[in-house]
Amino acid sequence: MTAEEVKVQSLSLNGATNEEDVVTPWSVESKNDTGVDYEKLIQRFGSSKIDDELLLRFEKITSKKPHQFLRRGIFFSHRDMHTVLNLYEQGKPFYLYTGRGPSSESMHMGHLVPFLFCKWLQDVFNVPLVIQLTDDEKAIWKNLKLEDAIKMSYNNAKDIIACGFNLDKTFIFSDLEHIGNNPAFYQNMIRIQRSVTFNQVKGIFGFGDSDPVGKISFPPTQAAPAFSSSFPFIFKNAKVQCLIPCAIDQDPYFRMSRDVAPKLGFPKPALLHSSFFPALQGSKTKMSASDSNTAIFLTDTAKQIKNKVNKHAFSGGQATVEEHRQLGGNCDIDISYQWLRFFLEDDEKLEQIRKGYSSGEILTGELKKHLIDILQPMVLAHQERRSKITDDIVKQFMVPRDLGFRTNK
Repeated sequence: MTAEEVKVQSLSLNGATNEEDVVTPWSVESKNDTGVDYEKLIQRFGSSKIDDELLLRFEKITSKKPHQFLRRGIFFSHRDMHTVLNLYEQGKPFYLYTGRGPSSESMHMGHLVPFLFCKWLQDVFNVPLVIQLTDDEKAIWKNLKLEDAIKMSYNNAKDIIACGFNLDKTFIFSDLEHIGNNPAFYQNMIRIQRSVTFNQVKGIFGFGDSDPVGKISFPPTQAAPAFSSSFPFIFKNAKVQCLIPCAIDQDPYFRMSRDVAPKLGFPKPALLHSSFFPALQGSKTKMSASDSNTAIFLTDTAKQIKNKVNKHAFSGGQATVEEHRQLGGNCDIDISYQWLRFFLEDDEKLEQIRKGYSSGEILTGELKKHLIDILQPMVLAHQERRSKITDDIVKQFMVPRDLGFRTNK
């Protein structure tokens, strides 16, 4: 085996964490009721577990209690987060980068996870954030008209802005509109393209000979924002560390980016990986924007939310009330409980619900009501904020501009 083949093999995702789990940027499936085995995924991907030591250090350095996503292992894996904390401790800069592939007019609850977390990180660290809308990717993969893909970008941008991002620290961009007006971004794409072989791209992403050439050339587009020189209007000529919070199915793009970074003279981007937000039907797959019954959309009414949870949320309860009282429910597979892990902020209340459901004291219907009571006001509040996001506000976030970045605090 040649050195290059070894490197390709070490980068390769192309399918499974074991014989059952399939995790790629486009497909997530598990035959286990509890979902993907994240411990095995960490081993396969070669990342590091977010452990108690990292959480304690995070709290010590920031003087902030770790976000519930961190406390509960929803963000469970990382690459070089200690490096980022070292920089913050030393008063040196870094920036955040995350993205969204706009494949529908409305986002769902699962799409909110990285943005809620990025909003919190932005507030804690007071750093710039760039948000990439990969409408070019969706135009290629879903064969969308470019105009429709751009329209979805703008609609999704309103949902993203409604999370409360700081305009003075946040730049949102559509690939289809921005790259043609930013030579530095396109030049970095070319630098990355010539640093990755065709064999590597096939090995990492599993592309085949019949795939459109656009798919094969896209990964450098998603990699480019991980290098600060792609945004000279923000970072000037500084080579700044990047931190990328994302779902772990996006990791192949950034393993490629980390492999390329030394060749371009940039620090390897650090990552924080989240687990998948499960579909209402169970943890064997993630939510899909193309199947409305698997998801709670940010446009859903209170009645739709109630009906979807009651009708479709997979239950970990027993077949009868008597059996449930005797045996209790299984929180590991119950979707209402799994969703509460994401969105119920009160740790003590979540633990009371877990104990009550596991013991049989709380029935499935009661557990679903707990979730409905969290989701309905959360979605309504989001809708109210979004209704105030005008086209002009979106344009303000999308204007290339100085975000007040300084190399020293």
